[in-house]
This record gives sequence, C-alpha cells and structure tokens, in this order.
Amino acid sequence: MTDYPPPLPQVNQTAPVPRRIRAVLNGRVVLDTTSALYVWEWERYPQYYIPMTDVDPAVLIDERNEQRLSRGTARRYGLAVGEVSRSAALRVYGDDARFGLEGLARFEWDAVDAWYEEDEQVFVHPRDPYTRVDALRSTRNVRVELDGTVLAESASPVMVFETGLPTRYYLNRTEVDLTCLTPADTVTACPYKGTTSGYWTAHVNGKTYPDIAWSYDFPTRQLLPIAGLIAFYNEKVDILLDGRPLTRPTTHFS
Repeated sequence: MTDYPPPLPQVNQTAPVPRRIRAVLNGRVVLDTTSALYVWEWERYPQYYIPMTDVDPAVLIDERNEQRLSRGTARRYGLAVGEVSRSAALRVYGDDARFGLEGLARFEWDAVDAWYEEDEQVFVHPRDPYTRVDALRSTRNVRVELDGTVLAESASPVMVFETGLPTRYYLNRTEVDLTCLTPADTVTACPYKGTTSGYWTAHVNGKTYPDIAWSYDFPTRQLLPIAGLIAFYNEKVDILLDGRPLTRPTTHFS
C-alpha cells in the first residue's frame, strides 16, 4: 500500500468530456467537439475519443488499413493540411467496437500541432478529471540525502500533492547544495504543471545519478507556488520528513 491516493479509474473506463476540445494542424482546426469521450487506455490518464462527425473530413486521408484491436476493429487515417501531412494520425472504431467507441476517432497526440480545452492549450496528454494537484506551503522539515550526502534541507518547502503520485517536495534553490549537481539538457512537460526549465544530474561519492532533480520557472497558474523551486525524485533519493525517513516509492519514474 502506498501513502498517497491511487488513481481512481480502471482501464477501459469511459466518461463524457464536458469541455470543448479542439486540435490544430498547420494553422487549421481539424477537430472541434463538445461531445468527446474520455477513455482510460491505462489507469494513469485518459485519451480523448472524438466523434467522426466533429472531425473535418477535408483533412482526412484513408490509409485503407484496418486493425483488430482489443477495443474493436479500427480503420487508420492520416491527416493532410497544405504541405503538412501526418501518417497514421488516427484510428476510427467500427461497428464491433466495445465500450461505446463505435464511430469515434482516437488521435495520436503528436499528430497535431496543438490541443485545446476550451481556449487553453493542453500539453502532453488530456488532464485526468479524477486527478487533483495542489501546491501547499509548509513549515515541515525536509531533508534530501543520496548515498549519505545531504543534497538539500528546508524548513519551508512547497509540497505538491498529485493523485496517483508520491508527494513532491519543492525547495528553495538556496537550500539545495548545487555543488553536487550539474545542469542537464533534459526537458519534460506535464499537463498540470507545464514545461520544466531545468534538470540536474547529481555527482556523489564518485557516482553519477542523471536527471534526479528538476524545476519549473514558469509553471501553470494553478502551480505558481513552485516557480523557481527545485524538486527531487523521491524514487531516486532518500527523504526525511520531520526527521522520519520515507520509504522510496516505486512508480513509473523509478
């Protein structure tokens, strides 16, 4: 059992999307719907499934390829807008589809240039309606160690509570021993927090631990309290909270 709430949905669960969803390729809106469906292909977050009646037929290229998948038979299409084309961009489920997916299109996220919920761009994947992400200031003491070396210690962390993940502790840069860290080129993005502005690799006792810490200089407005602070992967370091060692969690980041 973990010490944080697990994701709620089960694989193949569906739910209506109450938001207007649009996608843009090469400056053209290729889909515009208020009738999308959330489908959890795995438990951590859903995908949008789009009614074909809300997809611009002028941008579709029938690749004449049918696949028998676990959710039913799907026909593959590409997209073309002007000089820009994307092969295998979406698959459309047929009459034998399970879970109410008949006539719905599942787009590859990167097949378009941008996704929008209402008028706000969404990054990486759809936001899970069952996921909550809170950034709370705290006066609890957080100490980060690696192989017996203290990397950071703070009595004023910002604690980020995200459904399905261990609590993340964001610390002031002045409380992090940057002599043990070197900047890395890694960049990641999160639909809830935004795009990272920095990653760091740790060098401790002659060993190298890549991409062990990160920062968001310009997070989403909901996560503004973490701006400029540094967090470490709980899965890769030893964290003491108010002097109590925390067990390293096992997640997909381990």
